[in-house]
Amino acid sequence: MNALSLFPFFVAGLVGSVHCVGMCGGIVSAFSMAAPRPAFPVLVTTVPAFPATAALDGGLRVLAYNAGRLGSYMAAGALAGGMLGGVRHLAGVAPLQMAAYWMANLMLVALGLYLMDAWRGLARLEAGGRFLWQRLQPLTRHLLPIRHPGQALALGALWGWLPCGMVYSMLLTAMLTGSASGGAAVMLAFGLGTMPALVTIGLLGNRLQAWTRRRDVRLGAGLLVLAFGLLGLARAGHGISAGWLDALCLTPSMMGAGL
Repeated sequence: MNALSLFPFFVAGLVGSVHCVGMCGGIVSAFSMAAPRPAFPVLVTTVPAFPATAALDGGLRVLAYNAGRLGSYMAAGALAGGMLGGVRHLAGVAPLQMAAYWMANLMLVALGLYLMDAWRGLARLEAGGRFLWQRLQPLTRHLLPIRHPGQALALGALWGWLPCGMVYSMLLTAMLTGSASGGAAVMLAFGLGTMPALVTIGLLGNRLQAWTRRRDVRLGAGLLVLAFGLLGLARAGHGISAGWLDALCLTPSMMGAGL
């Protein structure tokens, strides 16, 4: 699995981050450096400081939070991919890889519809994750208010397990890679795609949230992810040749096989 093959997962995270802002935007905006006054006294304990010092401290918290979140994504991806790795060797490799290829692209279609609010089937996956989150959420209270980047890192690591249909759809694809390293790489690419929006909202506060809630923004993001999935399905069903399409849709090589 190379950087080019991971590009669709990065794009899915990038355009799907309109959903991430809704899920994580409230807590991430607590790291805002835009306002000169302590705008979020509940989550962030502030002390008198020069603007440059406060900006640096806030920036470190934003990066630490997102580093923790990406670490949890990678751990979950490694677990998911590793679990299926043993099963893959027990079955006929080629049929399983093609089935995984179809399933991964179907998950992109589901994710696109989810972002568009056209189909909420992925929300049922979120319900399944609440059992774990109910046990992790109380731990977040011990990390508030956030006084230093170490607390932000730990909070991000916990927040990475927040039930999210979009994350779960990527986790299923990570599982279908059939290896711990492949699963971790898929989730890293996806997580990096979500970084620009969440870092921006961390630096600018809630100014980005209103934009991401707009119907046309969510519709556009969903249509783009949906197009990736449909292109992959068309390629599987009609034998569209490889080449530049590798950068736009999932391929069987991502599921552990050559095309």
